[in-house]
Amino acid sequence: MLAEVMNHGMLEKTVEIKPDWSKGYSRLGAAHMGLHSYNDAVLAYRKGLEIDPNNDPLKSGLADAEAALARSSSPRTGPGVSLFAEAFGPDMWVKLGNDPTTRGFLQQPDFVKILQDLQKNPNNLHSYVNDQRMMQALRVLMNVKTQTRGAEEDTKMAEASSRWSSESKRPAAAEADPVKEKRPEPMDLEEEKEKKEKKTQAQKEKEAGNVAYKKKDFETAIQHYTKAIEIDDEDISFLTNRAAVYLEMGKYEDCIKDCDKAVERGREMRSDYKMVARALTRKGTTLLKMAKCSKDYEPAIEAFHKALTEHRNPDTLRKLNDAEKAKKELEQQEYFDPQIADEEREKGNQYFKEQNYPEAVKHYTEALKRNPKDPKAYSNRAACYTKLGALPEGLKDAEKCIELDPTFAKGYTRRGAIRFFMKEYDKALETYQEGLKHDPQNPELLDGVRRCVQQINKASRGDLSPDELKERQAKAMQDPEIQNILTDPVMQQVLVDLQENPKSAQDHMRNPLVMNKIQKLISAGIVQMRCLCEKQEKGEKLEMYLWIVYNFLSYKHNRLLLEKIEQDKE
Repeated sequence: MLAEVMNHGMLEKTVEIKPDWSKGYSRLGAAHMGLHSYNDAVLAYRKGLEIDPNNDPLKSGLADAEAALARSSSPRTGPGVSLFAEAFGPDMWVKLGNDPTTRGFLQQPDFVKILQDLQKNPNNLHSYVNDQRMMQALRVLMNVKTQTRGAEEDTKMAEASSRWSSESKRPAAAEADPVKEKRPEPMDLEEEKEKKEKKTQAQKEKEAGNVAYKKKDFETAIQHYTKAIEIDDEDISFLTNRAAVYLEMGKYEDCIKDCDKAVERGREMRSDYKMVARALTRKGTTLLKMAKCSKDYEPAIEAFHKALTEHRNPDTLRKLNDAEKAKKELEQQEYFDPQIADEEREKGNQYFKEQNYPEAVKHYTEALKRNPKDPKAYSNRAACYTKLGALPEGLKDAEKCIELDPTFAKGYTRRGAIRFFMKEYDKALETYQEGLKHDPQNPELLDGVRRCVQQINKASRGDLSPDELKERQAKAMQDPEIQNILTDPVMQQVLVDLQENPKSAQDHMRNPLVMNKIQKLISAGIVQMRCLCEKQEKGEKLEMYLWIVYNFLSYKHNRLLLEKIEQDKE
């Protein structure tokens, strides 16, 4: 009962935060009914009906509250009623729960039953006068101030309470004081027994339905689940199981009805959140089966979101992600129109010629929405981004263009140009060389190779100004590939050998992978090659011999590329 009082407080806070939620008033009214605050229950149900006049649970709740209010307002007769009827009123639970001397009594089921009996009929008070707990409760309910008890009296009170609780739990066959132990009414025992029998029978019907479901005998399963629902309408698993059968049979409308009913009934009965979430997930799955266009996915996605608020189930989360992905793909398919895409691309080309690059980007973007597989639109938009200085966006479009059509030379010229502008000359050179494999005579690719080689040779000869060198080194240190080379223990040893032990470094230079990494460091400005001769007192010595050799090989390699380009031009 103390839990009901706490729940009542939370519900009042709920309607205070969200006053336009009709279901909140329905639950608040039910809480007032549980506390026998019938007048407050009537007010709560009426407020809910003002928001949602057609809500059936609110209507039935209002009728029950008004009937209970009428019964409680009828005059009572009998000795002592006028004295104690008010004490056992609706606020009795709050008073006892707030007082530290009686709060613990509410955790004892036998004492709660006594209070419920006295609420129905205060005349039964004489049956419990020997219970020390009841005497203390009366003092609290009637605001009677008592003197502080001594330790001895407190001990007697606790012993009496413990004795009453233990005696009430003894088997019926044990001897007990007829005054202290109130036997249940025969009618209550019969009702409880009948209720248990119904639940047992309903579970048997459910098990029979499960067996039929596994055998794909759906009609028989429906019959068993329906009978279980008729016997016990408090267990929503019968509804969710029948909904699963309807789903397998393709009766989607019936499945959704059962799911909605299970959710509504589960919240009224305060069922496990997992069961409510299961019903919502099944509803979402059914709605996906019925979806014919992208908009049909929206109610299914909404159902999955609601299910996750009840219980975060990994399977529900996976279904939600799949539904959102399928919706996006279907939207693209519905929007797909190659003819309109070509028209938009041509409009973009016109704006590009007029140097109106932002407007050109808009039309290229629309073209890609209409046809996401068009490499030309990606190439053209990459060119616009390059003109606007949005190099990262342009690089993404160029790479997407190459991905869609690896033989399309424009994709390589776009990516190579962007890499060049970003001063990543080694990567730009690789892009141009890769493009030449597909189109060996392409003038833009050939010119790109020439420009990259010139910049790389400029770095290798040490012709960069201090500012250029500093800028290039700072940019290179942000490149993960350069960082990996410099942190590689093998390359660290190679660099040390190049400086201190040229003869032993010759073995390293024969390795193509090592030479390629050295070339990247040179292009980045991290390593410079210089031919230096230093005279010493005892003769001349060629210092850093391997650096000179490597510089010659690098120069020779780049010179061959330049000669090939010149031959191709002729």
